[in-house]
Amino acid sequence: MCCPPWNTDEEFEDDDRGGEMPILKTFCSICNPHSHCGINARVENGRLIEVEGMLEHPANEGTLCVKGAASLQYVYAKNRLKYPMIQRGERGSKNWERISWEEALSVIASRLIEIRDQYGPESVIFFAGYPKWFRPFLQRLAHGFGSPNYATESSVCSSSPTVAGKLTYGYFGRPDLPKTRCLLNWSSNPFYTNSTLTRSLLDLREKGVKFISVDPRLSSFAEKADLHLQLRPGTDGALALGMIRVLIEEKLYDRDFVEKWTLGFDELVDYIEEHPLEWAEKMTGVQKEKIREAARLYGMTKPAALMTSASSTTHHLNGFQNHRAILLLPGLTGNFDIPGGNWVEPITYLYTTSGAPTNEEKIRLVKTLKELPPRIGEDRFPIWCRYYTPEAHSMAIPFQIKSGKPYPLKAFIGFGLNYRMWPGSDFFKESLLSLDFLVNTDLFFTDTCQWMDLVLPAATSFERTELKHWNSKYLMLTSPVINPVEKSRSDLEIIFDMARHLGLENLFWNGNVDAAIDELMAPSNYTAEELRKCPEGTYVRNPLKSGYKKYEKSGFPTPSGKMEITSTILREAGFDALPIYREPRHSSLSKDPSNYPLILNTGSRLPMFIHSEMHNVPWCEELRKDPLLDMNPSDASERDIGPDDWVWLETPRGKIRVKANLTETVLPGVVHMAHGLQEPDVNLLIEPDYLDPISGFPGFKSLRCQVTKVD
Repeated sequence: MCCPPWNTDEEFEDDDRGGEMPILKTFCSICNPHSHCGINARVENGRLIEVEGMLEHPANEGTLCVKGAASLQYVYAKNRLKYPMIQRGERGSKNWERISWEEALSVIASRLIEIRDQYGPESVIFFAGYPKWFRPFLQRLAHGFGSPNYATESSVCSSSPTVAGKLTYGYFGRPDLPKTRCLLNWSSNPFYTNSTLTRSLLDLREKGVKFISVDPRLSSFAEKADLHLQLRPGTDGALALGMIRVLIEEKLYDRDFVEKWTLGFDELVDYIEEHPLEWAEKMTGVQKEKIREAARLYGMTKPAALMTSASSTTHHLNGFQNHRAILLLPGLTGNFDIPGGNWVEPITYLYTTSGAPTNEEKIRLVKTLKELPPRIGEDRFPIWCRYYTPEAHSMAIPFQIKSGKPYPLKAFIGFGLNYRMWPGSDFFKESLLSLDFLVNTDLFFTDTCQWMDLVLPAATSFERTELKHWNSKYLMLTSPVINPVEKSRSDLEIIFDMARHLGLENLFWNGNVDAAIDELMAPSNYTAEELRKCPEGTYVRNPLKSGYKKYEKSGFPTPSGKMEITSTILREAGFDALPIYREPRHSSLSKDPSNYPLILNTGSRLPMFIHSEMHNVPWCEELRKDPLLDMNPSDASERDIGPDDWVWLETPRGKIRVKANLTETVLPGVVHMAHGLQEPDVNLLIEPDYLDPISGFPGFKSLRCQVTKVD
């Protein structure tokens, strides 16, 4: 499936081919890396005028979500950054001056070299937010400069579940959806967060696959489930342990696998014997009969697969151990690395299993960690730092800025930085502003940009070359379908230009992006030239083969060579080896709830936004104009709150003004608020150090709060 490209090295000014406008192939990269959609773009006189889903693309098969459909408003948004700009007055003074790219890059290089010479290269942070496509090259720049402090938003995203999987199995597998007969979906709502998966899930439902949903909300997925366990936020570990008790009591576990391939099963049995189903019911609010029914359905239906979200279960102070408890279920039931269970395939590029091996690690790591100073967070969160991609921990940044230990931090080079991502966002902003030099590259002039010393304009996926891998064994290397808006540039081009000005061009293929792609894709025998001949993308030739039950040949890549119910690494580090359940610090059971009787759960996705993106796009913004707080009608009635009333949402740290959305989709005693808004910023209500002690993840989803009507 490959045809000659329309869009190779063309300029698109005054395009006049005559007849019907050609269709130019690209993809939308607004969402997460697993759900980017193929796009047919139509361009007239150098301007994007229409987009539609690419029918032949396996991810979306001709469909687009509301975000992709709004691509024109996204590309031509009023607050697009169009030029490099430097702030001549005090930060926040809005005294911005347009400068050339050469001046901007020269200023950045001179300031970084000055800071490096005085404080060491480790005093400079290189940070990647969204999107994720350029990350290996930004990490290469950081390490080439000599800084270990390459950090990303993964410090609050998928990294905690990844580390939990590594400590338990040495790796983990995604649900093998086409072959499963039962899907246990734990706190993911793919209808909102991964729309390209929606059709596959509905097809499975029609084929009779059983759906179990675990979610504090009555989500779109939960509505379609055979069984919905609507638990109190933060109690996922207790629920998982309750299900495990049923599996063991009723001998629904795989005894052969447990005897040969697990460490710590006897300790697990002793622990759950002390915690009957009545305990799980009390902790979670889920009836014990439902817990038993879910355990039986999952344990008796073969094969069964577990699907979790990137971070919902780990955004609690007990989240890491909660997630470890959940991850025990596939192994105990014999559903690990089997057809239709949780199948382990090798990650090939940027979190995907495309089947096309790459040199990603070689691209990222031009120096070993032993050659670099310790990373930010390595002292506070050593488990995370040791067992995730060698990154600095973003949540530890403000604390090291404040303390100056173990060394001072002086500069921050951001790509897609949003300071409101941090808990206690005002604390992070205050810390950030104490640094000597701040730069952010972004598509839009955000409220984070206004506090920078210098801002750089990035290009959208319609205006740049981008290499993309999909789990469906599919590849694309795009070419721009329009010229960059004004003076914006591709993130990759900006990184390569920074490297040149810092004297690191030899590490960046002397500015040749195609040469970089050739080296990246060398293990798959693809070149940039070859991939460009298929502008609509191509299925991977000879994709990597991954068999099943690979542990039977070489054991598990854990210290014991087994699935570690009791983690050797956690035990040696002084943490609970078993996934012991502990209440979150701010819990209605752990403290007197009289002043703050409700549980605040933040961060749930909405289908028209992706984190803080798309709030500036009219089509998306019109779908939810006001900041809404989802609240059960019974809680509202107790407080004399009616539909659409303005209310104060308050925690011990502060309060914000929001509008009440009365809905039965949330439990009594629990309120939900989406994240990503500039105003009001719900992260202001969270303590900066409200962090999981193992993963460093913020407790976004289990806080104590009160809601009162605005007078």
